[in-house]
Amino acid sequence: MLLGRLRDPYINYRHRRLFHVLRVSIALTVTFAVVHLFPLEHSSWALVSTVMVMGNLPHIGGVLDKGRQRLLGTLVGAGIGLLLISLPIPGRGVQIGALVAIAIATWLVFSSRQAYAGLMFAISLLLVIGNGAPDFSVALWRSADVLIGTLIGIAATLVILPHKATDVLRFMLADNLDRLARLYHAHTSATSAPGVDTRELLKATSALLVKQRGLVDAVHREGRLSRGEVDELISYQRRMLSTIELLLESHWTTREGHDRINAMQGLRDQQHSLARDLGTLAFQVRTGQPISTDISPFELHSFAELAVGARGTDGRMLFSPSGYLWLNRELARVAASTAQRLASLERLPSKRLRRRAGRHGLHEAQRLDSKEGSQNDPGSH
Repeated sequence: MLLGRLRDPYINYRHRRLFHVLRVSIALTVTFAVVHLFPLEHSSWALVSTVMVMGNLPHIGGVLDKGRQRLLGTLVGAGIGLLLISLPIPGRGVQIGALVAIAIATWLVFSSRQAYAGLMFAISLLLVIGNGAPDFSVALWRSADVLIGTLIGIAATLVILPHKATDVLRFMLADNLDRLARLYHAHTSATSAPGVDTRELLKATSALLVKQRGLVDAVHREGRLSRGEVDELISYQRRMLSTIELLLESHWTTREGHDRINAMQGLRDQQHSLARDLGTLAFQVRTGQPISTDISPFELHSFAELAVGARGTDGRMLFSPSGYLWLNRELARVAASTAQRLASLERLPSKRLRRRAGRHGLHEAQRLDSKEGSQNDPGSH
């Protein structure tokens, strides 16, 4: 029972800081034990490597990516270093060769995803050549220590309370969809929902988009979603956020335009339905369910006459009602595309999350949200 709770993705996400501290501490303990039980020279490099690989990355994908780059950079850098000090190069030829190799590596990894591998290449190469003297023993020990520490860090991340970047992305996506639903509902309600600070919600939603962007490589490394799929989900969120922000920040230049919108019977019902659908979509993502939310497009034909033929008291055309309807239609269209894309991701749903969703109150929270939304929806009475 306890093991099931500790492997629950939602529990791991909520307590990821504590679990990460435990993982790093246990990994360092294991590394300390290894360097004390076995006669490893320059053993401090093993300890440093363990910390460097795990660092501030609490999820599997990030550590795998960083560990892979560290191993690659270490092996190639150490190999070239051993080659340089083994060749009969006179004078400062070893240092010159190392500078040329580092320059080439820096050029190749500049502004790429392999920048950390390039850094480890340079560090390993410099550690091996030292002052240029052909000391193979020191070079081999330093390389071995780096490899041992890196492997211990990777193993600890995979075995000890494993935490996946895919689950981090899942919960961040669900949180953002919830916030978008709340923002849109606050905008479409006759009176603003009490306690809803739109500026803070907009800021929090934007911040989570930035964090999701930083997870792209880690999620891809875990093999459940590709970089393109994650980029697409982030793009949909950004477009919905921009549209809702435009709706929130829009101001009517004339009273006539506002009255025209209020006269559109059924518009508020469609808006409230879209807000509820966004909330339901967030719930399905958070609880690992297959996505079944079907978001209907906005039906604007019945409002066409009121919008297109709108004129002010001075006889001029009013363009604001048409623009307002277009923004709502675009929001519904992007939300529907988001739901369809999520439904097509066969590897995103989680059986473990579905089994344990009721244990941490997610089903009850969804029922309360639905009840509150119905009470605030004028069309439901």
